[in-house]
Amino acid sequence: IPTKHQLSSLAILGIAGIGVFGLLIGSFLNVVIWRVPRGESLMPASHCPHCDAAIRPWQNVPVLSWLALRGRCAGCRGKISARYPLVELGTGVAFALVAAWLVWATGFPTGSGAEIASWWLALAALLWFAAAGIALAAIDLEHRRLPDAIVLPSLGVVTVLLAASAALAGDWLRLGQTLGGGAALFAGYLLIAIVYPAGMGGGDVKLAPLVGVVLGWVGWSAVVVGAFAGFLLGALWGVALMLLRRGGRKTALPFGPFMLLGAWIGIVGGGAVASWYLRLVGLG
Repeated sequence: IPTKHQLSSLAILGIAGIGVFGLLIGSFLNVVIWRVPRGESLMPASHCPHCDAAIRPWQNVPVLSWLALRGRCAGCRGKISARYPLVELGTGVAFALVAAWLVWATGFPTGSGAEIASWWLALAALLWFAAAGIALAAIDLEHRRLPDAIVLPSLGVVTVLLAASAALAGDWLRLGQTLGGGAALFAGYLLIAIVYPAGMGGGDVKLAPLVGVVLGWVGWSAVVVGAFAGFLLGALWGVALMLLRRGGRKTALPFGPFMLLGAWIGIVGGGAVASWYLRLVGLG
């Protein structure tokens, strides 16, 4: 069994490796963000959006290639958006933070094979959720839509991974929370869409169970805090736009990014926020 020092070093090395892996995933997410809203296939090799020239492998190294080429195509010298390295770097940082949080929250697995497999399945689910969230947020901000091609497969994959993780750990309460969280948020968002159709898009309703299963896996406090945080962030952003006179009460907002950001607030701080609130009202 590794000592505390060895375990810490192993965890740090693993987190760094997952961060590097995130850079590579970020490069793929750039393809997803560009092609999925346009109905294009993800299979063809990357190419310049200006001259359509194929991008060579050395020109496709996350972040570094963009810097080396000074943000321009090697062939036509057309400008390449800074979004590309930002998505790559952001995904790398997000992956490292997710892994670090899971190590902090649950420890690094050192028990039986089932416990180790359970931990890695949970990590895979959280990383998938993070990657899908980055792509969905970018697409929703630009196109005001949350493509089913990303949302629905992600819901299936993340639910299966988290359910399998809970089952392998023999944690049936967590399994129930995972499935219950997805069902609860879906029902809540669907009810809002039915009662007030102008205030909730169909894409948001479909995204809700994906957010819910992840929050449910963490716990019911995460579900409540994560859902509330999403609405609060969206409301604050709407108020800010009105104060800056860049929108009005009827201005349509892309709500997906706020749902996803709220989810991470619930995942990381749901328990602490819920405990603080209960103490505040004298119930803790």
